[in-house]
Amino acid sequence: MGGQNARAQESSDERRSAGPAVLELIGNTPLIELTRFDAGPCRLFLKLESQNPGGSIKDRIGACMIEAAEREQRLVAGGTIVEATAGNTGLGLALVARAKGYRIILVVPDKMSTEKILQLRALGAEVHITRSDVGKGHPEYYQDYAARVARQTPGAFFADQFNNPNNPAAHEQSTGPEIWAQTAHALHAIVCGVGSGGTITGLTRFFRRADPRVEFILADPVGSILAEYTRSGRVGEAGSWAVEGIGEDFVPAIADFSGVRRAYSISDEESFSVARELLRAEGVLAGSSTGTLLAAALRYCREQTKPKRVVTFACDTGTRYLSKVYNDNWMKDQGFLKRPIQGDLRDFVARRFEEGAVVCAGPDDTLQTVFQRMRLADISQLPVIEDGRIVGLIDESDLLLRVQADPAHFHATAASAMTQSLEMLRPDAGLPALQRVLDSGLVAIIADSEHFYGLVTRVDLLNHLRRTFA
Repeated sequence: MGGQNARAQESSDERRSAGPAVLELIGNTPLIELTRFDAGPCRLFLKLESQNPGGSIKDRIGACMIEAAEREQRLVAGGTIVEATAGNTGLGLALVARAKGYRIILVVPDKMSTEKILQLRALGAEVHITRSDVGKGHPEYYQDYAARVARQTPGAFFADQFNNPNNPAAHEQSTGPEIWAQTAHALHAIVCGVGSGGTITGLTRFFRRADPRVEFILADPVGSILAEYTRSGRVGEAGSWAVEGIGEDFVPAIADFSGVRRAYSISDEESFSVARELLRAEGVLAGSSTGTLLAAALRYCREQTKPKRVVTFACDTGTRYLSKVYNDNWMKDQGFLKRPIQGDLRDFVARRFEEGAVVCAGPDDTLQTVFQRMRLADISQLPVIEDGRIVGLIDESDLLLRVQADPAHFHATAASAMTQSLEMLRPDAGLPALQRVLDSGLVAIIADSEHFYGLVTRVDLLNHLRRTFA
């Protein structure tokens, strides 16, 4: 019996030292054909990198860079990993790092989605958020910031995906051979985006040996300098873009563009629209950069006069963009979903009642219900609606005044605490009238005798002006 217990303990120790089995799921992702899009004479395939355990193609390089650093003794037990990331590389690194017991510090630009940052922290990463409106060389630029953190952290390994040769090696050794096998050696073109340049470089190296005739097509966000660089060799002035994970304001050191035959610049609006259509048409929930790649792939396919087999990527899962790409309110706020122009104050209403976008309460709802809705929607006030008309407004101060003396008043009705003396603006009241209400510190209520249209805050006015004059 003692021998059996000892063997069982040894087996348990071996399993623990091997690390979580989830790491074995990195790679060997499915390749599916898209059949609900017009791909011209071509057959278009999508490699679902979103099916990696960390949810993106970057799991591959996370594992490869960490394992190489371990072999080279640049990362030892108890060490710290530091990286600059748009989110997905950080998630891939954090997945592997936590499985192996390393501390991890990540620097991310402030345009990254909330979902990515929350997931990074849930994995135990220390996240530093820095500016996204500055370029390389500025101390707040995320790569320079991360390099500084690495220098200041004893025993740190700076993963440095933009210069790490194990980044492209991961794709040369795994992604490329998988695509080649899954397409049965019948492939004409691959559509890639470039962030660090690891994917396109690793695939270029692999297919240079496997079949040099395979063309590479670059999908690049409008604002990035990379598409123009591949066309003319000129590094232009960078703009801004909302798509995450691809596009750059410099040419990554490890990027190999020698196989690129075409380059397409895709707007944020088209990227997000195509990503949303991918979900509706094919049932694939993917991230914003997937929309960029698919938009470019569709353009390329439709331009062809002969049948070709084309592969592109679902770079990451769309669950990281539910608050952005798949959020109608965010898309409208950014101007990516268009509304009919009314030509009056209704155009300033960000959350419209007739669209079901207004968080509201009824007069008989309890103050507990009102508070919960405020908290869930992260708002400080809401209208009280009866039969489609606004009958009151209730904010945090109204709630506090009612329940502070006796928390039992949470069971009282909204009608008992709401403000009923309302100053409403008709849609045709004009901008000066709206500004006077907002300047007085109030929220503007846009309504007429028949309809409540919504509220306008200072932020709504600023956002409208930004969209109008951007």
